[in-house]
Amino acid sequence: MVRHRPAACVLLGMLLGGGICPPAAASKASHAQIFESTVVRLQLDAPAFAPEKIKVDIYLPPGYDQTSRRYPVLYANDGQDMAAVGLRPTLARLYRVHAIEPVIVVAIDMLADRAAAYGLSDRAASRSLVGGSPIGPIGTRAQDYSAWVAGALVPYVDAHYRTRKVARERTMLGWSLGALNAFNLGWQYPDVFGRVGAFSPSFWLAADRTSATAVQHTRLAQAMVDRGGKRAGLKMWFAVGTAEEAKDRDGDDINDTVDDAQDVIEGYRGADGFQVRGLKQLGYSVDMDYAKHPSRRADASLFLLQGGVHNQASWKQMLPPFLRWAYGSRPVD
Repeated sequence: MVRHRPAACVLLGMLLGGGICPPAAASKASHAQIFESTVVRLQLDAPAFAPEKIKVDIYLPPGYDQTSRRYPVLYANDGQDMAAVGLRPTLARLYRVHAIEPVIVVAIDMLADRAAAYGLSDRAASRSLVGGSPIGPIGTRAQDYSAWVAGALVPYVDAHYRTRKVARERTMLGWSLGALNAFNLGWQYPDVFGRVGAFSPSFWLAADRTSATAVQHTRLAQAMVDRGGKRAGLKMWFAVGTAEEAKDRDGDDINDTVDDAQDVIEGYRGADGFQVRGLKQLGYSVDMDYAKHPSRRADASLFLLQGGVHNQASWKQMLPPFLRWAYGSRPVD
């Protein structure tokens, strides 16, 4: 069951005194509108979460109704944050300078219990991989949510919009816990998603939080990569702010947020001999400093936002380089 709410619309002009709109104002408004996305809001059923419905915003690229072309699709967790991270004006700005190709964006509002839905899962075993945190368990419903996104939402969007229906044309994006889940969706469903964008991913999530060493040894995302094999065709773009925190649980002079992302990419070997493989050891090519030499050639890239912290303002800064990486219509420079 789907209920359509009225589509978000763009103001076409201003009526001033007798219905006359000054030519300069009209010109400015019409120029901006050329690059604006149209937004359609949906409420979708997800049986596992009933009676709650999942709210989804579909951002259709400029000119969608005037063409028969098909588009790549960007799916994003935490859809309620899209205004805060500047999605719509960022898309318009990049379209205006022809920096990216047009894309359909599917922004999924978080569920009432965000900490339950956003997490890791084991698709083969059909179960969630639950970790601990100061606020309680994380990811208790991650299997249900991930299966709904990959198995229900994607087919719905493909059936109702002109999409390119192959994994390499679908990207999953998220930040914080939403980034953890975005990575999970790419890793567990590489037949559905060909690219992942993960801003400030919660790769600290661990099964045992009784000590710093226990956390280091039981981090779930790192273990999931270590146990896995290479997902053919999957490309990943990770972004972390250098000032997200000051904690350094393994004493290597690298803060934990950066360290946890690096360990997913490059693997980890502790002073006590404990080690896990990262994407690099699985055969992925890696770029550990995308900010200095941006390129789409690497399978996994790490973008460090200097001074970036764990909030929407920093994720807003990460968004343009990510979109250029994912949908650039010309070489990244």
